[in-house]
Amino acid sequence: MKLLAITLFLVTYFLMLAIPKHKTFTVLVSASIFILLGIIPFSDALAAIDWNAIMIIGGTMGVVFLFIESRMPALLGDLIIERTPNIKWAIVFLALFSGFISAFVDNVATVLMLAPVALNICKRLNISPVPSIIAIAVSSNLQGAATLVGDTTSILLSAHTKFNFMDFFFFQGKFSIFWVVQAGALTSALVLLYLFRDKNQPMKISERTEVRDYFPSFLLVGVIVLLIIASFIPNRPELTNGFICVGLFIVGLVRELIVKRDLSVIIEPIKEIDYHTLLLLTGLFIIIGGITEAGVIDDLSRFLARLGKDNLLTIFTVIVWFSVFVSAFIDNIPYVATMLPVVGGIASILNVEPYLLYFGLLVGATLGGNLTPIGASANIAALGILRKEGYTVSTKEFMAIGVPFTLVAVTTGYLLLWFLWR
Repeated sequence: MKLLAITLFLVTYFLMLAIPKHKTFTVLVSASIFILLGIIPFSDALAAIDWNAIMIIGGTMGVVFLFIESRMPALLGDLIIERTPNIKWAIVFLALFSGFISAFVDNVATVLMLAPVALNICKRLNISPVPSIIAIAVSSNLQGAATLVGDTTSILLSAHTKFNFMDFFFFQGKFSIFWVVQAGALTSALVLLYLFRDKNQPMKISERTEVRDYFPSFLLVGVIVLLIIASFIPNRPELTNGFICVGLFIVGLVRELIVKRDLSVIIEPIKEIDYHTLLLLTGLFIIIGGITEAGVIDDLSRFLARLGKDNLLTIFTVIVWFSVFVSAFIDNIPYVATMLPVVGGIASILNVEPYLLYFGLLVGATLGGNLTPIGASANIAALGILRKEGYTVSTKEFMAIGVPFTLVAVTTGYLLLWFLWR
């Protein structure tokens, strides 16, 4: 049974890499086979699915769509640009702002919010928008690891470790992953300042974006505030965070229906939820449950522990930089979902707390996608926007920004994590 589970798992990964457009279908078929072959019983398969994580992702996606439609992000971008002296500082501040937004909003959504602002600036100055759009994309990827709702990988970590919203800020009396990411953001901002050192053209905005509906902004803040409040409630129900995110999305839909009195206004936000990601995760939870049931996770954990010669620093280093390499070429969601139980198993074998290794996995896998244009969905979305504007970005051109940005940010995070959590 173990050999069958390993074979099916490897075939699934190969097909996801070979035909990425159909990876959701591949994973769902594989999960079904795991159940049909009895590798994991149907009841255990349902239990393996983290419904709280699914609800958090789906609900947050819906609230974010309403937030984008309100045009509040564009207004915030305008306010930043009004206070910057030239294009160099405008790009850096837009990148930092992109990171701030991305700590609470999906990375792709963040790029879709701010790319039009950067395009507008560059058109006025008659310069190429390629560097600024890339800077926005890589910055949004970096900050996805900062909070519970920042990225799917963070939600997966929270589901696996039972972290609450505040645990991403302070945990066991120590600075947690949020501050590590901020340190990486500051050092990588210096990289952007150096890369854009010659872009000193002055700029100004002729017309500020008008926001007519502030309710979605309050809704998004409400999600964050309620998640923080829930984190202080002991013995709360397991689906609490999921119900908060889905519940506030429903509040937003009902309010849209009442105000606009048109049933069609609630259809678009529901359609905009990324059901492919939700189904992909559902299938992955079952597959990982299957290989765990078969003992594969335990075997892989023991193998990696032996490979690292039972040395914590060696294993931590391997996890961080191997995650960077892998995430440069494949989707970090299936990788992180697979590696979380493996990392937990390694920590158990070494008889150490797992949090250093968990955080190392998150930093490497989340930031590693910035090495290449195909390493993260936000990068792909950014290049798609540029393609529509008539700009073709080569891999070399992307990596000229992505590689130094990533290496500096990951190195900062790697060193700070070891200093804080070793």
